[in-house]
Amino acid sequence: MSTAELAPGTIVRVKALYPPGHCRTPYYTRGKTGIVRGTIDHQPDPEALAYGRDGLPRLPVYRVEFPIAELFPERPPSRDAVIVDLFGPWLEPLAPESRP
Repeated sequence: MSTAELAPGTIVRVKALYPPGHCRTPYYTRGKTGIVRGTIDHQPDPEALAYGRDGLPRLPVYRVEFPIAELFPERPPSRDAVIVDLFGPWLEPLAPESRP
């Protein structure tokens, strides 16, 4: 990910990575597309902290909204959404036409 912050309204895909060991990205969000609703904080990298490193530089944490159908397509149609707080390195910005 670049050092540029993601603006609210940016369409993102959560990287579909499955690394061994400690990971703070929910499995059910990986490979899914959502919309950044804002930056909520900058925190030490929890994946580095888990292995005794200092977790620096601090990483942006984004509030990302996913339509319920994006995460759980087997559910009946709904306008509901799920909000997940995710660390920036897990997010890939997409073109606006990729809107979920």
